[in-house]
Amino acid sequence: MAIMRRRKGGGGKRSENSEQQSEENKEKKGKESEENSKSGSANLNVNLNLNLHSGSGSAAKKSRKRWSCVDGCCWFIGCICSMWWFLLFLYNAMPASFPQYVTEAITGPLPDPPGVKLAKDGLKAKHPVVFVPGIVTGGLELWEGHACAEGLFRKRLWGGTFGEVYKRPLCWVEHMSLDNETGLDPPGIKIRPVSGLVAADYFAPGYFVWAVLIANLAGIGYEDKNMYMAAYDWRLSFQNTEVRDQTLSRIKSNIELMVATSGGKKVVVVPHSMGVLYFLHFMKWVEAPKPMGGGGGPNWCADHIKAVMNIGGPFLGVPKAVSGLFSAEAKDIAIARAIAPGVLDRDVFGFQTLQHVMRMTRTWDSTMSMIPKGGDTIWGGLDWSPEEGHGCSSKKNSNGQIAGYNRTEDLANSGGVKYGRIISFGKDVADLHSSVIESVDFRDALKGNNLANITCRDVWTEYHDMGIGGIKAVADYKVYTADSILDLLHFVAPKMMKRGGAHFSYGIADDLSDKKYDHFKYWSNPLETTLPNAPDMEIFSMYGVGIPTERAYVYKFSNAAECFIPFQIDTSADGADEDHCLQGGVYSVDGDETVPVLSAGFMSAKAWRGKTRFNPSGIRTFIREYNHAPPATLLEGRGTQSGAHVDIMGNFALIEDIIRVAAGATGEEIGGDKVHSDIFKWFTRLLNERLGSVGNPQHSGL
Repeated sequence: MAIMRRRKGGGGKRSENSEQQSEENKEKKGKESEENSKSGSANLNVNLNLNLHSGSGSAAKKSRKRWSCVDGCCWFIGCICSMWWFLLFLYNAMPASFPQYVTEAITGPLPDPPGVKLAKDGLKAKHPVVFVPGIVTGGLELWEGHACAEGLFRKRLWGGTFGEVYKRPLCWVEHMSLDNETGLDPPGIKIRPVSGLVAADYFAPGYFVWAVLIANLAGIGYEDKNMYMAAYDWRLSFQNTEVRDQTLSRIKSNIELMVATSGGKKVVVVPHSMGVLYFLHFMKWVEAPKPMGGGGGPNWCADHIKAVMNIGGPFLGVPKAVSGLFSAEAKDIAIARAIAPGVLDRDVFGFQTLQHVMRMTRTWDSTMSMIPKGGDTIWGGLDWSPEEGHGCSSKKNSNGQIAGYNRTEDLANSGGVKYGRIISFGKDVADLHSSVIESVDFRDALKGNNLANITCRDVWTEYHDMGIGGIKAVADYKVYTADSILDLLHFVAPKMMKRGGAHFSYGIADDLSDKKYDHFKYWSNPLETTLPNAPDMEIFSMYGVGIPTERAYVYKFSNAAECFIPFQIDTSADGADEDHCLQGGVYSVDGDETVPVLSAGFMSAKAWRGKTRFNPSGIRTFIREYNHAPPATLLEGRGTQSGAHVDIMGNFALIEDIIRVAAGATGEEIGGDKVHSDIFKWFTRLLNERLGSVGNPQHSGL
């Protein structure tokens, strides 16, 4: 029993041991299962991570593939903005002299501005100075407008930032346009010129016009009381600036006040661009009896004006005015129109750009003052022109100046360019001799009906009164010279030319003693009026040379569409090589990029030189030409030796000439004539051509 109990007891221990072993085995298995589960989950996680990574990689690849133009634009704009703010921070953090230090480190020491240089030489302010701005450079502000112009009272609609052009373009066009019948304010709209020196010191932020000249005059002692900006509404005809605003009377009063308060010292007048023609009109107006004139008497100019220093004066007009009135184009616009026709030609966002520009600018009567004057006698005919043989090489000399725009070459070398043909329909027509050109007179052509009268009233131009017959007749005439250009403009824009005919004239006077020339319409044409009786006064013609300047155009039909302008410059018309005078449908000659030398210098070169029928008192005239030299680096801005039409206002040599005359020097004391062009040769050719072919000694007074 004992043995049995002992066995039982031993069996119990064994059972307990087996139970413990089983429990231990269970625990081991549990741990193993946990470890296995952990390792499995780890493997699962690894697999998931691998899958996720591979998925994200493919997604990234897909996202990179889906990178759109919008993303690229946003990234680019962000980079530009970041760079802009960084540079702005540097600009404000650096000392004021740092930009000049960098410029001098790259380009060498900068020359002293003329005002500083001449002040060191002892020059001081003497004669009061009057500035006369040209077309488009003077600021205009709103005094009364329609509902769409709310919030713009006394804000600039022209000049400054031009913000309203982008915000409300149709409203802006409506307010900048004049009445198509009267040439004055439309009902409910009053736009007036900004007054003071700020009227035209800068055209837009950073783009100077008169600012550099004003600053240099201040360098020798000038200030607001002896400098005056003769601001006027440059959209109006010259006589209408007096009718509406009494601007001519204000100029007269201010000059009289400046002379009186300066101890009797006469003024030096500095007109620019169209301001040259405006002041030419003023000099006749101020001496003419009232009510048409200012009643100053025949000696007013002699008593009040020392010198008139004309900058870039279009005395005889500019061909650029013809293309602007005919098709709302110039060379740059034509190129842009060819590159991106959808922007300027078509109805983009409901705004037909060129049509609106034409509708607006054709209400500005002042633009008609710059239509070429003197006809074929001055500008040439079908087979001749004064500039024949002019070379158009684009090569530059050692001074960086364009070499070919200031010399005359053999006619064969220039390709026989016929500059007298201001408009030619087709390049082949521009090159042919007139004897083989078959033209059909357009003057009596029936214009026909045009459905565009109904569909295009919101952007109406006078082309919409012309049918297909009238448009075809214009092209069939083939070639237009300065004489026939006037007939062409009367045909395509009769309302505009009717207004213009009441205020401007474009001929050459046969007998200046004829009483008809007492009318104001002749006063801005130097070929139909005389200079004042002021023998001690001096007149300067100051302008740039050495830049290709528009002289004649090759035209074609524009794409057929009922609301389009039917004609455009043919930008595909080019010369035989890169040095040919025909580039992009435009024939170029020597000038300042806007005014050809023929127009800027002709009167002072001959017609006014000495005592002539146009200059009976023998006022001394001088030509001062400035050979164009572009800036050597971008750091020079617009350059100090530029001859370009507006940039010349920052030309140090021109500024020095003006300051010296204002300080008391005469034309002879500053060097007399300074000529780089062939203006005297061109006059000789013109005179020989007219005397040889016409035999009219009356015009020898030119």
